[in-house]
Amino acid sequence: MSTPHPAPRTSHLATGGPHPAPQADLLETIVAATRRIVEVRQAEEPLAALADRAAAMPSRLGRFQAALSRTDEINVIAECKRRSPSRGVLREDYDPVAIATGYAAAGAAAISVLTEPTFFDGSLDHLAAVRAAVDVPLLRKDFVVSEYQLLEAKAAGADAVLLIVAALRPAELKVLHDHARRHGLDVLVEAHDATEVSIAIDAGARIIGVNNRNLRTLQVDVHASETLIARMPADVIAVSESGLKTAADLTRLKDLGYRAFLIGERFMTAGEPGGQLKELLASAADTKGTEVTKDTKRKTFGVPK
Repeated sequence: MSTPHPAPRTSHLATGGPHPAPQADLLETIVAATRRIVEVRQAEEPLAALADRAAAMPSRLGRFQAALSRTDEINVIAECKRRSPSRGVLREDYDPVAIATGYAAAGAAAISVLTEPTFFDGSLDHLAAVRAAVDVPLLRKDFVVSEYQLLEAKAAGADAVLLIVAALRPAELKVLHDHARRHGLDVLVEAHDATEVSIAIDAGARIIGVNNRNLRTLQVDVHASETLIARMPADVIAVSESGLKTAADLTRLKDLGYRAFLIGERFMTAGEPGGQLKELLASAADTKGTEVTKDTKRKTFGVPK
């Protein structure tokens, strides 16, 4: 059964960027549009029929999590998206299959595919086409607010889904997280501040992404990742998102304890996204970071043992 549709818990927009409209209005608009779209799709294909299609797909639970757990690699979740609210169209000649194939060849740990249609020009068809082309673990990147979307993700071949703390009440986050796992999907739970990290942990999140975008000032500051890593339990896979530009950014955050990095616009605006990823990974392999132990992290950021 689909989960209820409450109003967003906060005024954060977790995956977009600066927008002329008030940020709270933008998030509410995206979530409202998502709910309407889901209602239309569910009228066309009832939940029971979709559930049958999803059940016919093999369970790939744990593949996405395992890909982000490698300790001997720089684990990049490389993103496929044509458009963003902040910058408009990023790529006129958008071909998600060609982009994803390039990412896979370049060594992406996982691939994120935008499926939100109104603000990102995404589609579930893009996800299904990428699934048919590559065997790399796939993340459905969208504003997930119902179990119906989880089943859509599974039916289209996703290994994982994104759940955004800022767009969901804690109880709803917990329900969707548990449903996703039951349906054979890993979950990346996205947070922006210490309170949201705590909510993600309480929901049982095993993979937590820190969005470096300050959603009050609309500034991107990697300090968010630097600060919040101390809040992560040792058994949680920490992912840093937004504002990551250099190999030094990745190696420094890896030394702090991050296991993976979600990067999108940098690749999407490059001539060859896969080639850009390959160059970044090669450069990161050559960059010597400074190891930081958990005790050092805790002393540095004032978190007691």
